[in-house]
Amino acid sequence: MTRISRETGPQQADLALEIERNLLRALAEANTQSANESLVLKASAEDGSLAGGLTASTSYGWLLIKTLWVSDAHRGSGLGRELMEAAEEEGRRLGCHGAWLDTSNIDARSFYRRLGYQDFGNLENGPDELPAGHCRWFMKKAL
Repeated sequence: MTRISRETGPQQADLALEIERNLLRALAEANTQSANESLVLKASAEDGSLAGGLTASTSYGWLLIKTLWVSDAHRGSGLGRELMEAAEEEGRRLGCHGAWLDTSNIDARSFYRRLGYQDFGNLENGPDELPAGHCRWFMKKAL
């Protein structure tokens, strides 16, 4: 008999990676697809500290932007745009024809729109659902 448990603590991240690797391996065996790659881009400040970064993955010809973060000290400097452009270039190099992402931040949505991303769906909470009025936009762009 199997047992289901919620994992917490330091082993959680390793387990999440193992689950994702197993899923990608199973999908690759069952379906024709392009490269399944994970991307981590790091932006370092002059002093060597982390200024920003981006994580992404590729699957079925799509680049999925998972996370984009820019430190407060580097916001508005163009670093976010540079990270996105670098990820898109890497996606093209790996054979991706499009990129997609999701965000629940209205300012981030505007930022992605300026980069050419368009909405293709959303999830919205109703007035009686917490947090009320929350919206998550799904966006895509041809590469």
